[in-house]
Amino acid sequence: MITAEILTELKAFFPENQWTESESDEHLYGNGGKITVFPQTEMEITSLVKYAYETNKKVNVVGGGTKRGFGGTDNTADLLLSLENYKGVVEHEPGDMTVTVRAGTTFQEIQDYLLEFNQKIPLDPFLPAQATIGGILAANDSGPKRLGYGSARDAVIGLRVVYPDGSVIRSGGKVVKNVAGYDMNKLFIGAMGTLGILSEVTVKLRPIPKYESLMLLKFSEQKMEDARKFAVHLLDTVIEPVALEMMNPSLSAKFFRERVYTLVIGLEDVESSVKYQEEFVQKLQPSGTELVILHQEEAKSFWNDFYRNVPNGAVRPVDAQTEAIVKIGTVNLKVIEILQECQLLQDSHNLLIEAHGGLGHGLSQAVLRGAKEDIVSAIYSLREKAAKANGYVVVKHLPSALREKANVWGDKQPYQFLLEGIKAKIDPNRVLNPGRFVGGI
Repeated sequence: MITAEILTELKAFFPENQWTESESDEHLYGNGGKITVFPQTEMEITSLVKYAYETNKKVNVVGGGTKRGFGGTDNTADLLLSLENYKGVVEHEPGDMTVTVRAGTTFQEIQDYLLEFNQKIPLDPFLPAQATIGGILAANDSGPKRLGYGSARDAVIGLRVVYPDGSVIRSGGKVVKNVAGYDMNKLFIGAMGTLGILSEVTVKLRPIPKYESLMLLKFSEQKMEDARKFAVHLLDTVIEPVALEMMNPSLSAKFFRERVYTLVIGLEDVESSVKYQEEFVQKLQPSGTELVILHQEEAKSFWNDFYRNVPNGAVRPVDAQTEAIVKIGTVNLKVIEILQECQLLQDSHNLLIEAHGGLGHGLSQAVLRGAKEDIVSAIYSLREKAAKANGYVVVKHLPSALREKANVWGDKQPYQFLLEGIKAKIDPNRVLNPGRFVGGI
């Protein structure tokens, strides 16, 4: 009955080909809606959100759906607002090296457009062909090249945001040198769409590097202390890798068919600079290790495969096993201990755990596959290990039935009241993405 009433009201400002009733089966990852609406303009987004705000309806927001398993304990809201038809480049200034795009544009579509201008967005999210720029920013997604590129908060210079009451605000601007007032962009990046719907995004660009290579330095379990010393030494030199990522034996076995710890050193610059850095690293290579170097297309092929090697919230698993992704934050060199813990948990919990972590930025990611009870137990073990290192664990992907058991965001922190206060001020009716952010906000 409620669904019928919503449909009747939606027909007033949406044609029938822009909405659909949800399937009767609940989505594995939840965060759905009884009715899915596909706006094509910002005006349609604001109309829908204003309607939801005034009628006390709950709205979930989805782009490509890749992060549907990230946060949230309710399977279905009243409305699911899909941005998959709200895409395209709004403005591009090649000389200023900025681009403005609609939030539903996939990351790969933007990069393909910029290729003609020899430019790119300095971000490296997972599943770039399906992930939208809005979803990437909402989840603050990044990969190993965060070391050289920075995070989404570093790339974004301006946003247009639809507030929960349907009003539209602009934060930042469309030029790089914009320092007036508070940096409101950072408030919305990583907020999981709970404070507003990203409508348009303006980001800084950088030239596509002339040359790139990938140095693969392989360490046995007995050589991990050498790996730590090597990383400390390398970080103290003039070398500037875009990635300094350690892969655990399970992930190394998948990509290189060797069960060793592999340190991936990504280099991007003009060819002479890359070659110089390669030679510099070779001089530092610890004894008893193996070094392989991939150039240009081989390096690009590796990264393409790497960013696809994660569960996708828009796709159901092909078999009965459960999949999870966890993000672990620690002091950078504690990453080695986290990866070693992943190997121990893999054996003790009968799981496959493919993990990697940045020895320059301290963020690790682990993909867990196996029985659901074992995965939940392993998540708590990882959280305990990270806490001892003054770190944290966030669950980025898990079926909705398990998210509450796994305590996605971890225990409430002392700063929780600040986040709750911001949410109460901006979205007092809790309309947008209910329960998807820290502490169930």
